[in-house]
Amino acid sequence: MLDKVDLSLAMEKEEYRSRLAAARLRLYDLQKACWSSGVGSVVLFEGWDASGKGTSINLLTQRLDPRGFKLYPIQAPRTNELHMPWLWRFWLKLPNYGEMAIFDRSWYGRVLVERVEGLTPEVVWQKAYDDIVAFERDLADDGLVIAKFFLHISKKEQARRFKKLEKDPLESWHVAPEDWEHHKNYDEYYLATEEMLERTDTEWGPWTIVEATNRYWRRIKIFDTLIGRLENGLKAHGKPLPPMPPAPNQDDGAEPTQPLPEAQKEGA
Repeated sequence: MLDKVDLSLAMEKEEYRSRLAAARLRLYDLQKACWSSGVGSVVLFEGWDASGKGTSINLLTQRLDPRGFKLYPIQAPRTNELHMPWLWRFWLKLPNYGEMAIFDRSWYGRVLVERVEGLTPEVVWQKAYDDIVAFERDLADDGLVIAKFFLHISKKEQARRFKKLEKDPLESWHVAPEDWEHHKNYDEYYLATEEMLERTDTEWGPWTIVEATNRYWRRIKIFDTLIGRLENGLKAHGKPLPPMPPAPNQDDGAEPTQPLPEAQKEGA
């Protein structure tokens, strides 16, 4: 899959600003519609270090009502979590009906970093593929919309970004020694990612590979894909789509004009 991705895809700044303003308004309206209709969603981000996951999530959520979503940055399991079934800690983070859960990294760590770094025996991470497919099938059967993004950059581009970050005193903390270790193992991660995409790309939980070299292209593709997934989710539940908003100004600063429905306040 990854070898067919065109990492040179890009977008001009003016087109980006225009499309982003419209996408933000549309996503906000869909968030409100999903809340009113009880359509929950799970949005997860995987990808290479320095591929733009954090900045993409930040942009994605800036114009959403914060009462309607929760963000979970996923790290290694804690000691008490190691004594539970491995997906248990993710079940606890699933959204209420109508809400959105956003995962910065996810359960796919088992078949990526845990696999490549030898943290989990092969028999365990091999079984995890079936666990993941069944887990996501359960979520979809319960009515949740699933959007999965993998942000892809080349090994050369990753090294360039690491070096650029290290030169900035305010940003150098982003690059840890283990990031360079992972970079050395880029080819192993590449193979693990290929297998992950092949074995867990399903009708109910399809992967979207995002060409992440150009930040404008990356951001718009994420917005457009998520908008499409939410629209399809509402249609699948027999719910009406919100009307398309009027064309926003191109200043990329349009603010939502309406809050989520009053009922949301009770669960805030």
